[in-house]
Amino acid sequence: MAARPGASARRHQPLILMRALAKDGQTDSIAPAVHLEFIQNRATFAEGDALEEIEAYHRALFLHHHARDLERFQQEVRIHEDQLGRFELALQETNARLSGMNKLIPVQLNGEPDIHPTSPWNAWDRAMFIGALVGICALLIFGVLNISFNLLESGLITFTESPMRAYFWAALLPVGALGVKVGWDFLQRQRLRDFYLWSCLTVGVSGVLAWLVAYAFVYPTLSKSTSEHIESLSVFDQGSAGSGLLGGTNAAGVKTADAVIVGSQAVAEIFLSAVLGMYMTVIYGRHRPVRLSLNPLYTQLDEERVSLAKNIASERLALAEARGNISRLENQMTALLSYAKSMFQKETAMQRDQNAQKIAVLDKISEQLRVQLAGVHENGSGAAKLDADQIGFGRKTGK
Repeated sequence: MAARPGASARRHQPLILMRALAKDGQTDSIAPAVHLEFIQNRATFAEGDALEEIEAYHRALFLHHHARDLERFQQEVRIHEDQLGRFELALQETNARLSGMNKLIPVQLNGEPDIHPTSPWNAWDRAMFIGALVGICALLIFGVLNISFNLLESGLITFTESPMRAYFWAALLPVGALGVKVGWDFLQRQRLRDFYLWSCLTVGVSGVLAWLVAYAFVYPTLSKSTSEHIESLSVFDQGSAGSGLLGGTNAAGVKTADAVIVGSQAVAEIFLSAVLGMYMTVIYGRHRPVRLSLNPLYTQLDEERVSLAKNIASERLALAEARGNISRLENQMTALLSYAKSMFQKETAMQRDQNAQKIAVLDKISEQLRVQLAGVHENGSGAAKLDADQIGFGRKTGK
């Protein structure tokens, strides 16, 4: 029996459909192809619910090739759902902890939280702050210039050959004052700070008094004119020149008064500059703004919250992808079943049409046979009548 036209093309249609459904590369194309013979057989020998059998056959054929991927995607959905639940629970706990926590906390000032309000600046405090700054600058500049000039006038070769060294030596004054001020800053207790400040003030004022006393002793000699100095010169009065507390000289030949003046001046400038710096700090502390800093615990929890939010977003995307893969496979199976049903319905209709055509052909053939048989019967009846007439005529004629 010759094959019907287009039967081979219809057999390849399910294979083409399954390859189109599996062209994403995740699963191989279904092999063997969907058998059109099964559909044709069920359409020809329909027993029971053939449509359900067609659907069950193609569902089993689809799961035979895609059940592993479908199960894997379902497990991925469960894993991502569990991870998403844990991340969301952790995020809720983190948000609950952050809700009862301050983002900013006061800094530690002298061992205590900086939470006390300060007074606004006023004219007196501004004037004292500026005056202390001017005093520090005046003391340090005057001390550096005075000591550097004394070193240059001393005649030492080190300073005469390189005058810049004298200024570097004089720079010990501001460095010393800064060191004394730094020592006060490192103290935490207020009592120690007060004792340190008053001690520095005492040393600085003592240096000023010593400088005044030493300068007062040498001032009468400095105030004499040249003629008075000449008149006071005597070859018999040299021993009395070195008498007194500040009138003698030390082992290096330097007058004691000059040494006391320079030393007391340096001490006074160092400690008084440091005390003025402490006073400026105290004035600023009265009017300093209340300083707040980030709470380290809040910062850590906030970073954890951001990380959890990113993890939740990534898990949701992964979960959506897994569910999309499941939906894709389910839609592929639905499309395959729908296609199989349509093929069954098409084959059933074709079987009905073919049966109707066969019946029509058989009816036509039978009608033709009936007509031919009727004609044959009529021809047989006419020939028999003619033979009877000839026999009767022969009998009459004797032939």
